[in-house]
Amino acid sequence: MLEIPEAIVLAEQLNNTVRGKRIEKTTAAATPHKLAWYYGEPAEYDALLRGKVLGNALDYGGRIEIEAGEAALHFGDGVILRYYEAGEEHPAKHQLLITFDDGSALAGTVAMYGGLWAFPVGAMDDNMYYKAGKDAVSPLSGEFDYEFFLALIDDISVKMSAKAFLATKQRIPGLGNGVLQDILLNAKIHPKKKMNALSDAQYRELYECVISTLTEMVNGGGRDTETDLFGNRGGYRTKLSRLNTLAICPNCGDAVIRVNYLGGSIYYCVNCQKL
Repeated sequence: MLEIPEAIVLAEQLNNTVRGKRIEKTTAAATPHKLAWYYGEPAEYDALLRGKVLGNALDYGGRIEIEAGEAALHFGDGVILRYYEAGEEHPAKHQLLITFDDGSALAGTVAMYGGLWAFPVGAMDDNMYYKAGKDAVSPLSGEFDYEFFLALIDDISVKMSAKAFLATKQRIPGLGNGVLQDILLNAKIHPKKKMNALSDAQYRELYECVISTLTEMVNGGGRDTETDLFGNRGGYRTKLSRLNTLAICPNCGDAVIRVNYLGGSIYYCVNCQKL
């Protein structure tokens, strides 16, 4: 799923490939998907986007937005984006296909769920999730200092588990169940550990691991559980994920446990992350 590292990597790749290209045709919802979300009627996307020249691609809280004249393209966390050079075969199934006047194309497909929104600039400003993403303070920005992090821990979130604190209620948009696994391992905090059970030193360590782990993921070109604009897996090797088939902690060599918790799988080392 698209989270902060992948959004940053994809935005850079989009700027290196489709920025400046003119849209020749847009096809939306050609392959029906119950959990593919659009703005308004997908059939109107072509009229909205035809002839537009793509501008900058920006990442917002784990999402991606591309300027398209007086319109915008916005992609949520469940969308897989692929770029195709002129002459390359496009996927037979897709939820969005944008072809450019030089023959190249950008395709968006949805695995489980995801949003592929095309809309006039400003039309989504009253959408709660869209606004949260655009207004988000990135953990990789200077604004995300330790005081900002501590301010996220209020009377409600202090009673939550570490997973719930990091990955729910849009506290840190774009930080989801995927990236938090390695963050918590590096901080040596169990995903179910309550925030009010952490020491001041653990708060500081968690803050520092949010930044350092996300930085490693971005520098590695995204996680190896995800793919980039060209279908290549990210170069950051995840420590705790479905790819750790040996179920051994890379830090200490002890056992890694996988359980379902709060609507998704969590992984933890029985030695490094004691509850």
